[in-house]
Amino acid sequence: MMKESSPITARVGHPPQEDVETSNRIIDTAARLFAAQGFAATSVEQVASTCGVGKDTIHRRFPSKATLFAAVVERMRARTLDGLEAEIGAADGDALSRLKRVARWFLTVSLEPDMIALNRIALSEAILPGEDRRDPWESDPITGRLVALVAAAQWDGMLGGDDPRVIAAHLLHSIVLGPSNDAMLGRMTYASSEARDRFFDQAWSLFLHGAGRSLPAAAR
Repeated sequence: MMKESSPITARVGHPPQEDVETSNRIIDTAARLFAAQGFAATSVEQVASTCGVGKDTIHRRFPSKATLFAAVVERMRARTLDGLEAEIGAADGDALSRLKRVARWFLTVSLEPDMIALNRIALSEAILPGEDRRDPWESDPITGRLVALVAAAQWDGMLGGDDPRVIAAHLLHSIVLGPSNDAMLGRMTYASSEARDRFFDQAWSLFLHGAGRSLPAAAR
């Protein structure tokens, strides 16, 4: 005969939908406030007041402001991964064409206002201790997808090099780093799609000169 479930046992499993919605509302509110004001100027009390919950409600889910910021970053990563999966699914052509399309997508995403704001906070205020000790090529599915695309282009003889992780890191740096840093400094150099296209075409060409094999002009 089965014993009646205790209150603790009954809570095991997925959290109630209301709890999930509350957590999502807290994270969304915190994301807006962090992006607008920065980490130091945003308090847990302000997040609680803005989203209409008690401070204790936030602390039960996120023990510290740093934990709440980490949840905001994780939400951004999840949305970025969803967008990347959709972009990969929509890409066609050969392996190098698919890689080029996804690389252009990375540039677009890196210049989105929310991404710029969170990256600025994470870099300038060092909010996420331990992030620099994590190997993104081993544990991050976003960079993992890029590595797989690079490896496919190598397999097809369209890219050289040995370790696809090294090639993927070089590609990200050449495509994303400069414009992202520029935007974090408040500059509008790459605000238009035309400016981003010009930059990308130049960066992609330089990338192929460094990592590409002898390719026909159409592939460049």
